Amino acid sequence: MLRRSSLILVVLAALLVVSLVSVSAQDETLKISLVVNGVLGDKSFFDSAQRGMDMVMDEYDAEVNTIELGIDPQNWETGLEDAMSDVDNYDILIAGTFQMIDYLAKNADKYPDKTFIFFDAPMPYDNAEVCVDGCKNVYSITYNQNEGSFLAGVYAAAMSAVAGDGKPEVVLGAVGGQDIPVINDFIVGYEQGACLVSADSKVLVQYAGSWNDPAKGKEIALAMYDQGADVIFQVAGGTGVGVFEAAQEKSLFAIGVDSDQASIIQETDPEQAARILTSMQKNVDASLFRAIGLYLEDALPVGEIEGLGLDTNGVSLSINDIYTAATPQSVQDLVAAATEAVIAGDISVITVFADEASAAKVGQGCAAMPAAEFDAASFLSQ
Repeated sequence: MLRRSSLILVVLAALLVVSLVSVSAQDETLKISLVVNGVLGDKSFFDSAQRGMDMVMDEYDAEVNTIELGIDPQNWETGLEDAMSDVDNYDILIAGTFQMIDYLAKNADKYPDKTFIFFDAPMPYDNAEVCVDGCKNVYSITYNQNEGSFLAGVYAAAMSAVAGDGKPEVVLGAVGGQDIPVINDFIVGYEQGACLVSADSKVLVQYAGSWNDPAKGKEIALAMYDQGADVIFQVAGGTGVGVFEAAQEKSLFAIGVDSDQASIIQETDPEQAARILTSMQKNVDASLFRAIGLYLEDALPVGEIEGLGLDTNGVSLSINDIYTAATPQSVQDLVAAATEAVIAGDISVITVFADEASAAKVGQGCAAMPAAEFDAASFLSQ
């Protein structure tokens, strides 16, 4: 009896240990810090990142601390360093945009047991002057914004051509926040897409010099509409809100960026939302949610860059009720066919991020665009 009792006690003790380990594992909450070099509420890029974190918290046992560094660049470096040094409050730290590369790269090696996810710019792993110790604990996400913007250009030019209005050429607009490579990558793709539809297309381009100046965005957009633009693509963050205001005032149209901006404002301002025919989504939310899933599966390719395009849902056009109601079926079919052609490699989208000899430049004109075996006119003639 004693032996049997001893055996029972041993088994019960073992089961208790297993149970405690199991409970401990279940209670191991993943801690994430999202560092935003700006503020939430842009209804665009940073809000998309926050939506990704909301998705993570809904799906996984995770806590997210979002740190808004504000719009003054003077605060970004010290703010990120403070967040990185707060090691008890994160397992993963997420930051993004090209302005933050150097700040994160020079400090990541100080925290070798932490994982860093950097989005919307390539981490220069091979540059020892920037990436201390090779940034081995940093995973870098880039988005093929040129591909998504190519579709936006196809769409905008097609909608302008279908509208007609007796004009001899397609005139579009693009408002950028700053004259920087990543914004120019949007614009060159947009220009190429417009050229695919009409070799006589003209894209007016201007930079606001700010990401948080709606009044400036509106001023630029009103001038472009007065110059004949039917559709304006805003790639200017909060400044782009002014583009939407101008579109509403002129009863013309705009294309949003980074998020489905029409759906975001539809409830509060349906009249303005109706002027945003689509948005070129940089699916930050989906990419961050994907990255956290890979991390939890121990499959995150840390120390590498992943470029996410049309084929991985890294970028896309917003297809919503506004798009469907406003867009003729012929244009919808054209956009769908152009999407498949890019994914299949039948259309090569130009980019500023290429070697010096082949890097695209804003304003290079339709004559300089690569040839494509794609007949856009056949869709619009239906």
